[in-house]
Amino acid sequence: MKLKFSNVALVLLITSLSLFSLIVADSDLNSDRQALLEFASSVPHAPRLNWNDSSSICTSWTGVTCNSNRTRVVGIHLPGIGLTGSIPENTIGKLDALRVLSLHSNGLRGNLPSNILSIPSLQFAHLQKNNFSGLIPSSVSPKLVVFDISFNSFSGIIPSEFQNLRRLTWFYLQNNSISGPIPDFNLPSLKYLNLSYNNLNGSIPNSIKTFPSTSFLGNSLLCGPPLLSNCSSISPSPSPSPTLTQNQKDTTTRKKSFGIAAILALVIGGIALLSLLVLVFFVCFLKKKNNKRSGILKGKASSCAGKTEVSKSFGSGVQAAEKNKLFFFEGSSYTFDLEDLLKASAEVLGKGSYGTAYKAVLEEGVTMVVKRLKEVVVGKKEFEQQLDIVGRFGRHPNVMPLRAYYYSKDEKLLVYNYMPGGSLFFLLHGNKGAGRTPFDWDSRVKVALGTAKGIAFIHSEGGSKFTHGNIKSTNVLITQELDSCISDVGLPPLMNAPATMSRANGYRAPEVTDSKKITQKSDVYSFGVLLLEMLTGKTPLRYPGYEDVVDLPRWVKSVVREEWTAEVFDEELLRGQYVEEEMVQMLQIALACVGNTPDMRPRMDEAVRMIEEIKHPEFKNRTSSESEYSNLQTP
Repeated sequence: MKLKFSNVALVLLITSLSLFSLIVADSDLNSDRQALLEFASSVPHAPRLNWNDSSSICTSWTGVTCNSNRTRVVGIHLPGIGLTGSIPENTIGKLDALRVLSLHSNGLRGNLPSNILSIPSLQFAHLQKNNFSGLIPSSVSPKLVVFDISFNSFSGIIPSEFQNLRRLTWFYLQNNSISGPIPDFNLPSLKYLNLSYNNLNGSIPNSIKTFPSTSFLGNSLLCGPPLLSNCSSISPSPSPSPTLTQNQKDTTTRKKSFGIAAILALVIGGIALLSLLVLVFFVCFLKKKNNKRSGILKGKASSCAGKTEVSKSFGSGVQAAEKNKLFFFEGSSYTFDLEDLLKASAEVLGKGSYGTAYKAVLEEGVTMVVKRLKEVVVGKKEFEQQLDIVGRFGRHPNVMPLRAYYYSKDEKLLVYNYMPGGSLFFLLHGNKGAGRTPFDWDSRVKVALGTAKGIAFIHSEGGSKFTHGNIKSTNVLITQELDSCISDVGLPPLMNAPATMSRANGYRAPEVTDSKKITQKSDVYSFGVLLLEMLTGKTPLRYPGYEDVVDLPRWVKSVVREEWTAEVFDEELLRGQYVEEEMVQMLQIALACVGNTPDMRPRMDEAVRMIEEIKHPEFKNRTSSESEYSNLQTP
């Protein structure tokens, strides 16, 4: 009887604790909601900010991101949305679970409330291009990774509290009115620094002398390397002499003569430039008239006005009647439309198997990637049905979310987030010279596990016949926290694949002779080659400038067969800290994935489990929250 009573009491206790936690979570979200509503009511903004008490804060509010169980607000993304006025003291600062704050390119002014930067969870603060003034708050989150307040009117000194932020990687203070000496920073993670065009003085500390001179320009009283000015040579300017010596008179005469010559040169140059512009305009007008129905301009071709635009790169296939028919997926909080996208400045990122990718910087400061597909062979209905499936995958943190798409007869565009961290290919093979940041074992394990989880999710969510079909290191994108996102999901069924597929593709499974034979087990094979690439540092595909191409499965198997296992591993790995047993375990997983026949290979969920079982000590102690929402840092 006593035992039964104890069990009942235990159940009641657990139930009470669960109810209490739900009540607390709901209370926290309501607190976040009220803080943001107060912010919106106090700060003038454009109509696009749709916050109200009757809609869901986590799924409907523009620019708001919640955690996975929708109990707290973790991200605010409102770049270029027309915010003006000052931020009230007890609004955003009350969001004590906030990780990402992006308010750049607005018209915010006044002091920055001191309790915003001190939010304990805050990691990314993008506040550039506003009109903030006053002192930089001295209380700051120890987790801060990005701090950008450039192009404001902040004054005073750099707070000493910034000296020991162990995670700070981006530190941008340029174009303010900050004065005083630069603190002697102890920032082991700092990779990007810009203090230019302020009123800083004194010598540049040794801890940051390795940064380029452009990080310090525009501070007339700053001296020492990497600037050319020597600290000992900077002294107060002498009082002007009431009389001029003969040399000074000669100098003054020369300056006057030079001034007249310079003015004449400028006038003549201006006339020549104006004539050239008229000529260029006339030629462009004729060309446009003669080629009204010509094809789309390629690459980064400049327009006649001298500005590179997305529309000049791939916009001519967009039909006028469909200018705003950019389809956004559910949950997207972006506020631009197709018209904005086509006016954006564009830069070619690369040309892949399925088309050309462009980096598009919109007027409101948002950066996206636009992929222009080539040789799409399906109709609009099949295209939309396939992308509807692909759109569901984006909720997984290791799958690159498809944000929007456009379809017309002549143009098919896909819109993704921009990933400044680049690709796994670049991490492994790029910048091999001096100054390269080593890609260590710990980081490779993290990237491998994240990639495996992303592919496993695609397989489970899409059904037994859904595949990725194009797994390679250029399609694994990396966040600034070294979390991986698999991209180009679900595109092969849309494309005009050749009847026979070349074995020159070093990631392709032996049984894949045409696109119809791609299976989930052939995806596993490609992932196995990817693991071998990470372990060996060698490329399985020929890229321009990279000649060290190897049939990785065949080469690794031959080396292991001769019991020269240590010869397999990347020399960069062997120079750093690693655990040989774990590397051998990862090698065994890779070899299992590249088995000659599909039945010999594990499923992707099994590969995930095997990688997790390696149990690297540092990796084991990482909490899931450190990788969750890793894509939030891009504003």
